[in-house]
Amino acid sequence: MVEKYVPRQAGGIFRDIKSAALDILFPRRCPVCFQIVLPKGALICPDCIRKLSWVRRPTCKKCGKEVIADTIEYCFDCSKGRRTFEWGAALINYDERAGRSMAAIKYKNKREYLDFYSEAMCRKLGKRLLSMKADALVPVPVHSSRMRARGFNQAQELACGISQKLGIPMDTSILKRSRKTVPQKNLDPAARLKNLEQAFTAGPVPPHIRRVILIDDIYTTGSTIEACTRVLRSAGVEKVYFAVIFIGNGQ
Repeated sequence: MVEKYVPRQAGGIFRDIKSAALDILFPRRCPVCFQIVLPKGALICPDCIRKLSWVRRPTCKKCGKEVIADTIEYCFDCSKGRRTFEWGAALINYDERAGRSMAAIKYKNKREYLDFYSEAMCRKLGKRLLSMKADALVPVPVHSSRMRARGFNQAQELACGISQKLGIPMDTSILKRSRKTVPQKNLDPAARLKNLEQAFTAGPVPPHIRRVILIDDIYTTGSTIEACTRVLRSAGVEKVYFAVIFIGNGQ
């Protein structure tokens, strides 16, 4: 059964005149319909919560993708080959509505939408994330050229919100993107992983960091998470988990 998501109040009663003025000038917009959120102070429209395709059990024991029956342990992608990461968790199935929301975040600088997604991840996946007993959250990095163009890394913004809510430290120093890759969306799984080879570097890893949770926005075939995991494992990290907002069918 999917846990009911109860929208958090973005700030409750505003603490000072400055924050109240900002709310009037820049009212919060819904990450799904993009309209001004009502009731005032919420992070998402109540009706839009029901429009999201929340991940429901049964799910793949490795990547957290939905499967059609409890008797199926692994999804199609995870059953085809060995995964280096331990396992992962996802919040919402990736569909057209999710795609529009993520595009607004990435390409229209609507990073405020990540407030809702980080809050929802902590509420619905928080116990599972804490059970990973990670020493750090590691956001999947973007290339420096993309960082300059976009102005932020959505995975890092998401990880920051989760870190603040769950108390797991965030580390952005041990995983870097050293090579810019071609867009992944038109590549098959094998080509995706090959495309990402050598794209990431890791280290040095502090001796106290042995278990990490990779944080990213979207998981499809798992190529990005797998590539990051291999690099982190080679650098000395013992166990790598992951958590994402959206998960696609990957096929």
